[in-house]
Amino acid sequence: MKLFDLSGKVAVVTGAARGLGKAMAVGLAEAGADVAIVVNASAPEQTVSEIESLGRRAVTIRADLGDASGASRVVEEALGAFGKIDILVNNAGIIRRAPAAEHALTDWQDVLDVNLQSVFLLCQSVGRHMLEQSSGKIINIASMLSFQGGINVPGYTASKHAVAGLTKALANEWAGKGINVNAIAPGYMATDNTEALRNDEVRNRQILERIPAGRWGTPEDLIGPTVFLASTASDYMSGHVLCVDGGWMTR
Repeated sequence: MKLFDLSGKVAVVTGAARGLGKAMAVGLAEAGADVAIVVNASAPEQTVSEIESLGRRAVTIRADLGDASGASRVVEEALGAFGKIDILVNNAGIIRRAPAAEHALTDWQDVLDVNLQSVFLLCQSVGRHMLEQSSGKIINIASMLSFQGGINVPGYTASKHAVAGLTKALANEWAGKGINVNAIAPGYMATDNTEALRNDEVRNRQILERIPAGRWGTPEDLIGPTVFLASTASDYMSGHVLCVDGGWMTR
């Protein structure tokens, strides 16, 4: 099990106040990592409490990742608190739902700023630090909509396709320099982002009928894959988009 031991490692997890980000941050702490929790306006106290109860350090960094200056602030504060960054989980994301013909340009831009631009800027900034230390693990959160088109979410779909492509591009550059860049593509997960779908009786039934596992995913379903990609167990994996989807992509 030493392959999965993250003792002495420092992780930065964006969007970690609740949902998928919270589960991944706590999971990394369970494996031994100290964690910098990046949030905007959300309250991170529960995440911090759970991490500290495991005997690990947790610091909160507040940053608007929709602003291009947010990434550098995150890296500066994380390095100030811990002195290094070994793991980056780019989880923060937003979604705006509207038919493509009615999709506001502001919604399109807001989604790309958070879901794509911030991912690149954080990878770039943290990547510089990881190149200096010749080691690091970057995990970008993709989506089933990195492969499919979705309905009424053109901006989100475009951003998640791009996250998958960016993951592969960075892997090509950095795999030989001690840095693994991979992505996790969650399936349909029971989070705030999918509440509207789960509340739609018809759409909820349609989704469940297609998932071979017969259920929505939970944030805890991402803990194992995250720890794996953050650990030495995945040292020979680069540029992979790992589907955690209950079998959705098999149909």
